[in-house]
Amino acid sequence: MRLLRYGGLLAALGIAGLAGGVFWLQGQGVTPRALGPYLERRAEGHNPLVTDTGQWLNLTLRGLDRGADAGPYPLPPLAVGAQAAPSGSGAGAQKPVATVEEARDAFAAALSGDVITFAPGVYRVRDAFEARRPGVEGVPVVVRAEQPGSVVLEFEAGEGFKVAAPYWRFENLEIRGACRQPEYCHHAFHVTGKARGFAAVNNTIVDFNAHFKINGDKSGYPDAGLIEGNTLTNTAPRRVYGPVTPIDLVAANDWTIRANLITDFIKDGGDRVSYGAFAKGAAARTLFERNVVLCEHKLRGMPGERVGLSFGGGATGKQYCRDGRCITEHDAGVMRANLIASCSDAGIYINSGAGTRIVDNTLLDTAGVQVRFPESSATLEGNLIDGAAVARNGARLSMGDNRSTSIAALYAGLHAQRGLFAEPGILDLHWKDGAPRRDTAAAPGVDLCGVKRPAQPAYGAFEDFAACLKPRN
Repeated sequence: MRLLRYGGLLAALGIAGLAGGVFWLQGQGVTPRALGPYLERRAEGHNPLVTDTGQWLNLTLRGLDRGADAGPYPLPPLAVGAQAAPSGSGAGAQKPVATVEEARDAFAAALSGDVITFAPGVYRVRDAFEARRPGVEGVPVVVRAEQPGSVVLEFEAGEGFKVAAPYWRFENLEIRGACRQPEYCHHAFHVTGKARGFAAVNNTIVDFNAHFKINGDKSGYPDAGLIEGNTLTNTAPRRVYGPVTPIDLVAANDWTIRANLITDFIKDGGDRVSYGAFAKGAAARTLFERNVVLCEHKLRGMPGERVGLSFGGGATGKQYCRDGRCITEHDAGVMRANLIASCSDAGIYINSGAGTRIVDNTLLDTAGVQVRFPESSATLEGNLIDGAAVARNGARLSMGDNRSTSIAALYAGLHAQRGLFAEPGILDLHWKDGAPRRDTAAAPGVDLCGVKRPAQPAYGAFEDFAACLKPRN
């Protein structure tokens, strides 16, 4: 999100008007992590005193809001994202392939129920695999590895898989962008047109601008897809002007995006704004559930705005909208039991998203929840937000029972929600003194870790983070 030009900010932060300035900033939804870079940019190109002051203000405000950066840390063994145990049974008409050419032939001749299984090895692929033969609901065409980690597909191409037919499923693959100029690796999967019922389960996908690009075309819209249990990450910033969003969904309905690990989606070009995942373009009924989104894990401290999850993203050109207008960017979306952390901008951002439900999420070290524009309406219930929930530009926000922190408290360096955990900066999220619990009962379902919610649930995404950790071998 681009910062608006806030007139008189420097004056508002003067010593005499500091308190009033902070409360004005709270009313505008401006967090310290947003104000600091703005002030530094405004000071650029002036005399050294002004420039140095801008840099100092940015560092100071960042420190108040985000705390000290301990640097990259090893991830605990999470039970979300790609797992060592294989997904799927592999039952069906077996089509083993051991070369890129054999795989292309299998794709070209695929029938519903075929199981295209890559032999273990590393495959260098210079043109996209095209999935244009239809599967059948309940009997998809399956593309897989027997064991996760045994098959590595290195794509030296703008797209890895172009899926334009219904009911294809991809599982247990390791997929890497390997373009000579990394920014040319756009999508691991481009799911488009008639590709209804697409599924990607238990894959590890690395080094793409948009690991999943989902959109309609003249033939139709790829509705009712599933992205579950994948790890999506990048090893370096993406030096591009176009979108950097691991899951980029436009104009498709009824997608479920569940139990994925999404990290390090840094855009080092253009507006430097990136998202972990969004659904927009007059899409409807997207479910983001039980995902872990770490905007900055190994790649930290870089310029730019990084947003966790969004309905609406940065908006859509009308020609790409499902209704031709994008009266709303998204309708009836749900974000439930997600953990979102280490984002330089909002953890959750709703842009022209109507009828949104934001339930039982945990947001740590983000700019909180931001809901914008008159078309937006959102209900928040059971969330634990290290930051504030803010409605701007005419949006409607219905706050149920949540725990959050005011923006004014952030300017004082106070982080009551972050303080509930042992070491949130390194994702040690064991409760310090027991879980804060709600008085009201939760809706039926499970938490981030797959644990059934009790009668008096904890605020946020999980009851006990230990249940989210796999035993180490």
